[in-house]
Amino acid sequence: MDREGHTALRNSENRYGNKAVFLDRDGLINRQAPPHQYITKWEEFEFLPGVPEAIHKLNKAGYLVLIVTNQRGIARGMMTVEAVEKIHRQMCKNLNKIGAHIDGIYVCPHNAGECHCRKPDIGLFLRAERDFRIDKETSWMVGDSESDVQAGQNYGVRTIRTTCLEEAAEKILGKGILPKEGISPTNSI
Repeated sequence: MDREGHTALRNSENRYGNKAVFLDRDGLINRQAPPHQYITKWEEFEFLPGVPEAIHKLNKAGYLVLIVTNQRGIARGMMTVEAVEKIHRQMCKNLNKIGAHIDGIYVCPHNAGECHCRKPDIGLFLRAERDFRIDKETSWMVGDSESDVQAGQNYGVRTIRTTCLEEAAEKILGKGILPKEGISPTNSI
């Protein structure tokens, strides 16, 4: 964890371009933990159907794939930063097996009201912007909650609220090259 309270993992220093897809983690990439519980170890992590393939399609289309995730369980003492990083390393390793990759992972470990990185604030997005040249005109935020959509809107990118990354990737790949004018800033599927 850095001095700002953020955790970032990057698998690659390669820059595939500046269009990006920001993804929430729990409920979009992996099965959500039961209410008031957290994914605290790799054995509890389960990819949702089609997720690795959808990430691979986004990679092949030249999108940076960046995860922005609130992990309040760290602040509550239910898991450690190291445990979350271990989960992310294993997730990336499994994605790499099919040729997919995550370009950056940005984690907010705080409780609500303790920082400016917790979604719907945009601190995680600004961190990614410092690491990668992000073109907001061609970028997206995909997540399963209203705070994900609000964060994307606050940052100034198109948004999709869904629990199915496969469908979101198809929508992005079908519309990602169109100009921002004429496209609703929020699309729900």
